[in-house]
Amino acid sequence: MSDALINGLAGAGGGIIAQLLTYPLQTVNARQQTERDPTKPAFKDGAARQLYLVVKNEGWERLYGGLMPSLVGTAASQGVYYYFYQIFRNRAEAKALERSRRGLGDGSVGMLQSLTVAALSGCVNVLLTNPIWVVVTRMQTHRKANKQQSPEGLTCAPDKVMEAAITENTPYKTIDVFQELYKEAGVLGFWKGVIPALIMVSNPAMQFMLYETLLKKLKKRRASNLKGADGLTALEIFLLGAVAKLGATVVTYPLLVVKARLQVKQRIDNDKRHHYKGTFDAFTKMVHHEGLKGMYKGMGTKIVQSVFASALLFMIKEELVKGARLLVTGNTSLVKKLPSKPSRK
Repeated sequence: MSDALINGLAGAGGGIIAQLLTYPLQTVNARQQTERDPTKPAFKDGAARQLYLVVKNEGWERLYGGLMPSLVGTAASQGVYYYFYQIFRNRAEAKALERSRRGLGDGSVGMLQSLTVAALSGCVNVLLTNPIWVVVTRMQTHRKANKQQSPEGLTCAPDKVMEAAITENTPYKTIDVFQELYKEAGVLGFWKGVIPALIMVSNPAMQFMLYETLLKKLKKRRASNLKGADGLTALEIFLLGAVAKLGATVVTYPLLVVKARLQVKQRIDNDKRHHYKGTFDAFTKMVHHEGLKGMYKGMGTKIVQSVFASALLFMIKEELVKGARLLVTGNTSLVKKLPSKPSRK
């Protein structure tokens, strides 16, 4: 079993577990990002208040709307990302080692190379999995009507003229979303928001650049007998992943809001303010009509969710990788030392 495959499977497993634990926060965050009426609770309330309102008005199950396609998307995204990340990383390390033998550099992968590796992996991931995330966004922002309230009385409902926010008692299934997207724009409907998603590659790229940089610095402070992540505790990996994700999220959050707006259903009236023709059109209209504050709606929720999920992902992934290497080889250090990787002092 190749090291890339081990990392891909471990990334998928870690992503699924992190997704299950943080999914309610993702649902709330999707609603906050797509809310356009500043008088609505979803526009101004915090995550805890939103969780309470969703449970009260729609039931616990709505916190997990779109969970199944989301799990499929998480497994696919993390698996694809980590698989290609490891492949590109191995090649970058091989080239760094080759340069070192010629007297150029110390044989380690630099910050720019780490950024490039993460960006390439992210682009492949986005192009292959974007349709899944369009479906997930639609299902997360779908509201279920409360039998004791009219749709207008739902305190967590978005703008009443948005078709995306029509509250219904009828089930909203994955197949319904597929049919809906195909009617709207054909096959291209499944790639709504792909442009900001591709730009958002900078988020995991920054995340992994920060993670690798922090990890490298931490290794240098350790005794020489510590080998890679095997010498770090699960808590240390957790904290490194949290710090890396926090930095990346703060910088790229506005792109998440634009992507969510493009993927959710558009308004059905003649008000052109919220009819988005593309990424740039959505960005300019949101800044003009909602201000810069609108670009950061739900950021607090996203930071809590993404930092916690990312930290869990890194921690679980590293443990799964070590476990897989032990099962395959009986010795984690043997698999760790690939021929293409520089020897560690």
